[in-house]
Amino acid sequence: MAAPDILLHAEGITKTFTLGKVAVPALRGVDVAVAAGEVALLMGPSGSGKTTLLSILGCILAPSGGTVTVMGRQTAGLPERELAGVRLAHIGFIFQGYNLFPTLYAEENIRVALDLRGITGHEARDRSRAALDAVGLSDKYRVLPRDLSGGQKQRVAIARALVAEPEILLADEPTAALDSETGRSVIGLLRDLAVTHGRCVVIVTHDARIAAFADRVIRIEDGHIVPNGGNGANGEKKT
Repeated sequence: MAAPDILLHAEGITKTFTLGKVAVPALRGVDVAVAAGEVALLMGPSGSGKTTLLSILGCILAPSGGTVTVMGRQTAGLPERELAGVRLAHIGFIFQGYNLFPTLYAEENIRVALDLRGITGHEARDRSRAALDAVGLSDKYRVLPRDLSGGQKQRVAIARALVAEPEILLADEPTAALDSETGRSVIGLLRDLAVTHGRCVVIVTHDARIAAFADRVIRIEDGHIVPNGGNGANGEKKT
């Protein structure tokens, strides 16, 4: 069997925050590798280090120690300008709070992601509308966020993350504000993107209902990955 195509690899990740004179360890030597076509969940109690790890994987937060490799490129020591380039080229983010611009229509919120990449005009419009179509919002192009439900806002956020076709998708509690049916639909969409288009998807969640959609559950407690399922530090491989 061929070796998996690892798109995202973190090794020996530590992170310590300083609160006054007190050093608070958030991550304590974490190893994670996620392949193309795989959906991995990061689960654990509040304060366990899940969101910190996701931010480090996405090159938003620098680790105190260890290395992160994105699409074969080590990011340790890169200046912020180059890290921004890595994020733009390879990573799509789906935030728990949606992070939509309140005065922009749904289509315009998505076009922001393309503007950052120098894609404008008719191509930007067509790609933004195609992304909204893909998440079932073909009738919401010219609707402001205030007139969208929570589930619709999350779909716009997903469309924005997908419009540039990144290889890696990172999501922070994407179902936290959604009802069961909408949550399953959102995670099903991410699952389909991983399987059909070979994306690497990492989701931080407390929502045990979506575990059935994942290939692997990575459990974190007190800054450590909890070995289980016979797979040690890389989490529990589902069968």
